[in-house]
Amino acid sequence: AECAGVDGIVVPAKGSAAINADAVKASAGALLRIPTARVPNLKVAMYYFRESEFQIVAASEKAEDEMYDVNFRKATVIVMGSEGSGISEPVLRLCTAGARIPMAGETGSLNVSVAAALVMFEAVRQRMS
Repeated sequence: AECAGVDGIVVPAKGSAAINADAVKASAGALLRIPTARVPNLKVAMYYFRESEFQIVAASEKAEDEMYDVNFRKATVIVMGSEGSGISEPVLRLCTAGARIPMAGETGSLNVSVAAALVMFEAVRQRMS
């Protein structure tokens, strides 16, 4: 995220990975250079972003549009789901667009960190061209 120029990370207080020394170490310190907010209610944060005219893109294998078809030149929030259950229906309903990563193999989905990197760097590619 830091290498892609992400402005911030928002994570739910419940059910997300810990933001601790191990997370900082795993990120090679990059986590210390990105503002990170742990929010009690992710949907409330999403309402704030919608009211602030961000597009909210759900990165999901169930999305109709491929990530290349989404305009990431706009102010964008990218929503990633958990590796086990994906993005919940209430959160999906608050998203304004969907982005699917095209895949050729038989595996149904990618590790969430890999998927996040692919979507973030598609945004970088679009913004640089």
